[in-house]
Amino acid sequence: MSEIALTEVNNPPSGRTLSNSSSLQKSLERIHELPAMPAIAKKMLALPLNTDEGEAQLLKLIAQDPQISARIIGLSNASLFGAPGMISSISDAAMRLGLTQIKAVAIGMATIAAFSKTAEGKFKAADLWTHSLAIASAMRVIARYMPARQRPMEDQIFLAGLLHDIGYNVLSFIAKDLSNVLYDKLNTPSEASLLEIERELLGTHHGEIGAQLGAHWGLPAEIIAVIRYHHTPDHPDAADVQPLVKLAYIAEKLLPDFAIMEHAVHEVTGQEWHQLGIDPGKTGKILEEIGAVAAQAKQLANAA
Repeated sequence: MSEIALTEVNNPPSGRTLSNSSSLQKSLERIHELPAMPAIAKKMLALPLNTDEGEAQLLKLIAQDPQISARIIGLSNASLFGAPGMISSISDAAMRLGLTQIKAVAIGMATIAAFSKTAEGKFKAADLWTHSLAIASAMRVIARYMPARQRPMEDQIFLAGLLHDIGYNVLSFIAKDLSNVLYDKLNTPSEASLLEIERELLGTHHGEIGAQLGAHWGLPAEIIAVIRYHHTPDHPDAADVQPLVKLAYIAEKLLPDFAIMEHAVHEVTGQEWHQLGIDPGKTGKILEEIGAVAAQAKQLANAA
């Protein structure tokens, strides 16, 4: 099981961390016992959207899941995705959102739902969904200001945003007590960064935990990279999946502690904007748009 071994647990900083990280590592070594990727998500990932048959199969799969259908119709009726209107069917929703985006939303929803079968701990599924939907929406806003040649694909952007923090769902599922301790630490004022807090307690961090699940499930490599590196976008191994990783990193900076506490650094540097091909002078307009979509995402998540 070396491909999913945790490198961070080799040199734990304290006896308590040794106990916690050893227990967590044993749980992650049994990653095959975690919920399988939902069948609907696996089927949708494999569907090509460049054929009439693929499009028809996607809409059919979504229509078979009442919860996903309801949420997608709700999203399509929101100004978050354009002019609000009375959308009442999946086919109409696909016309408004676009097939690639509706596919990303459906896969994200189905994947996150895999961890909702058990009693939740202090990390509430609704809060994690609200945060993830807001980050995905913020990433879309930022990407629109990037030069077209640098801009990642729309479905990549939204799926990466929805799944970037799935490690918290995994941690709550396999080690709820430890997850609750982490929640309390993150909600206690501290000068320590998120990764420092998590490594001190867990011997690893939620990005690595989520990435191991992504690898086990066979998620696309670029999505796994965002999950693993969204707090460390300058890691050498993230170079091949830029600017997608940097998009998630900056979105979290612009929405610090939105719905969940992550001790995010707030300031986006001029260099970071330039790395995305964005003029730093547009920061005010970007912040205004992100504030609006985040408020809409929170309202949508609460209504779901």
